[in-house]
Amino acid sequence: MNIYVGNLAYGVTQDELREAFAAYGEVQSANLITDKFTGESKGFGFVEMPNNSEADAAIKALNETPLKGRPLRVNQAKPRAERSGGRSGGGHRW
Repeated sequence: MNIYVGNLAYGVTQDELREAFAAYGEVQSANLITDKFTGESKGFGFVEMPNNSEADAAIKALNETPLKGRPLRVNQAKPRAERSGGRSGGGHRW
């Protein structure tokens, strides 16, 4: 199961994120989302856990639990919406 983890303190590392979830079962991956220009954390990430019952237990246990002083927002990640390839906007008026 892919799990969204939000409201992360900017000092949280991927290893700390992995550790928090590993207490509830096998963690396949833990990824912090970072700004592509500065490399700094955007304050959220995703954890992949292959066992759904372990993932559910982690979600219930860790949601609203503080990590480095901030209460985590933890829930099952929603699939990404498809992005259109073109530009959006009103276009040109010639």
